[in-house]
Amino acid sequence: MISDTPGLMDQVRDRFAHIDVCPFEGPRAFFENAGGALRLKSVVETSAAYASYPDNQGRPNVASQALMAAIDKGKADMRLFLNAPKGVVFVGESGSEVLFRLVRNAATGSEKGGVMIRSTLEHPAMGSAMAHWAEQTGRELIEVVHDNATGLVTAEAYKAVLRPDIRVASIIHTSPVTGKSTDVKAITAAIREVAPNAIVLVDGIQHACHGPVDVTDYDVDGYALSPYKMFSRHGYGVGWVSDRLTALAHEQIAGNGPLSWELGTRDTGAYATFSDVVAYFDWLGSQFSESDDRRTRLEAAGSAIHDEEAKLTGLILNGTGNLRGLSEMPGVELIAAEGDTPREGVISITVEGWDTKALVEFLGSKGVRTHIRKADNYSGNVLVPLGKPDCLRVSYCHYNTEAEVAKLLGAMEEALAQVG
Repeated sequence: MISDTPGLMDQVRDRFAHIDVCPFEGPRAFFENAGGALRLKSVVETSAAYASYPDNQGRPNVASQALMAAIDKGKADMRLFLNAPKGVVFVGESGSEVLFRLVRNAATGSEKGGVMIRSTLEHPAMGSAMAHWAEQTGRELIEVVHDNATGLVTAEAYKAVLRPDIRVASIIHTSPVTGKSTDVKAITAAIREVAPNAIVLVDGIQHACHGPVDVTDYDVDGYALSPYKMFSRHGYGVGWVSDRLTALAHEQIAGNGPLSWELGTRDTGAYATFSDVVAYFDWLGSQFSESDDRRTRLEAAGSAIHDEEAKLTGLILNGTGNLRGLSEMPGVELIAAEGDTPREGVISITVEGWDTKALVEFLGSKGVRTHIRKADNYSGNVLVPLGKPDCLRVSYCHYNTEAEVAKLLGAMEEALAQVG
């Protein structure tokens, strides 16, 4: 575990910008990681360097060749991170835009007729794309209803509504509201058993910085990432598509070849900063594995992150020192409290006697950054069935510490004292 290895947590935290001080508000514990994780210092430096280069890609000069080498390395690192030796990786405008492109091309390129299927747990980027392109292609959209108590959608729930004429199916890997992760491999296997030719697309945006990703093992056709949620920066999304999806007629610039997915010149710095992220995972994994294989080290990093965040989950829910955990505090209700599926970096709550926005502001005044999720088009799919107008989201990453958890719990005790 990261925090059990002497000096390692200090090394981890030293690699991130603004780890404990907001440049606008001063010292704070950052528990708003699901809204965008902290940035690696290397990403900040790389972004500045590539933003300064005037040269373009595809030119017969040394500067252009250096840019192309950075792109090639970035794509190789994307493949390594995703465990995707086959298929195509590409960069888009954002994770949401990548999801829309995956759905659009799967829906329009698939055999006509049939149906599309999604779950009610999905983020609106995927959900909206599925609804729009089902309508545009004249297909019925089947919705798999998630379980309110566990905050999950299971393979069994999918099995109840599967049919052989499914053309496109979507899965969310981890919910940014409940923090619960689906069993992507099991759901995909269930879909393949009934509809073997279905195009299966996965929203991996919330999951990617909390554990290993393995698109080969999942047997899916598309996977999307938002790098700003995995220690990189805004301004680009990463997508992977299988050979099966690529073989369908898809949007591309004429003459660029059948494997082309990128539309126009992308920012070389996007590829380079993703390489910085993979280099960080590689370094972290090397602290837990002596293997010379980079993928093995990435998997070791994912396991170490998973274990560290499981510890943080336990501390937040059950307390530390003489401080009660959220699950022990009167008037605090956990979203998706039931079930034994571990949370990935997210705990959402409501607090009796507190307006949630006011509570976020109160915690902020105590140096604890959290966020409100409202029952709107982004989180209403989870909150509306629960009858909740909003909730407070505490989201964390492996670089958060027990001392920061204590600061969070202490501030929560002060908040409860005001209504007690």
